Amino acid sequence: MRKTVNFLSEGVELEALLYTPDTTGPHPVVVMAGGWCYVKELVQPRYAEVFAEAGLASLIFDYRGFGGSAGEPRQHADPRGQIEDYRNAISYVETLDEIDASRIGVWGISYSGGHALIAGAQDPRARAVVSIVPVVDGLETMRRAHGTMGFRRLSAAVLDSRRKRFRTGEHEYMKHSSTTPEQELCTWPFPGSPPLFQMLKETEAPSYENRNTVASAELLMEYSVEPHVHRLVDTPTLMVLADNDDFTWSDLETKVFNAIPTPDKGLHVVAGTDHHELYRDPEKTRQAAAVCRDWLLEHL
Repeated sequence: MRKTVNFLSEGVELEALLYTPDTTGPHPVVVMAGGWCYVKELVQPRYAEVFAEAGLASLIFDYRGFGGSAGEPRQHADPRGQIEDYRNAISYVETLDEIDASRIGVWGISYSGGHALIAGAQDPRARAVVSIVPVVDGLETMRRAHGTMGFRRLSAAVLDSRRKRFRTGEHEYMKHSSTTPEQELCTWPFPGSPPLFQMLKETEAPSYENRNTVASAELLMEYSVEPHVHRLVDTPTLMVLADNDDFTWSDLETKVFNAIPTPDKGLHVVAGTDHHELYRDPEKTRQAAAVCRDWLLEHL
């Protein structure tokens, strides 16, 4: 049901996991990628296994510069490049005999939840979109996450790093998250994140790294899905949110949902949970995966 494959995206070799059902194809397929600093083994296979049991294939890929994929600089989260990786993953699955190229969906979670909305808006080959707890407005998300003084420190560090990068041509790094965000610079200043991601690294995603380029944070603060979602006129789109999400912020997400013009859209809220419970709690993961599965079966 699962094998490792490789394909090119703008000349960079990407590594992916291809899940196929134990039935005769060609199969509809879901193109999947992860959030901030995620690798393909982190959380996403849980969804792919649910999809495969229902007859849906999945391709989960590592972005350029992450996990098993090539690309430099390492751990550099460039949303334009990552969305291009999504679109080249679509081109790759179109070439596979076991895949029905007329039935391709895109799926994303957290940062890639936003990417899935953009890729689905940009690429007419995407027949359905699924977006889970997405980052939709990077600047506002960072302002809320860091608070006034923390955001000032982050902005100053980003600007200082830009000046250094101009002089040296080299990237600087900061932590993805920290248990002491008031003492050390990180992108996502939530003390509960490092223990969770360390657990995920030890149990399912050994290639995860708790770091990203400082330039990644700058690009995040320039990121918004709103200019793109207005193009989702005729693409069935599902958003799955957590009712207590103060990480990517449910009010920002629902604003984007309301801006999506297609009448064929769905909003599912997982009750009694927050952003990270969808990773930590297997039951919450299964619940979200089942909602995604049903949407994809209906629309692919």
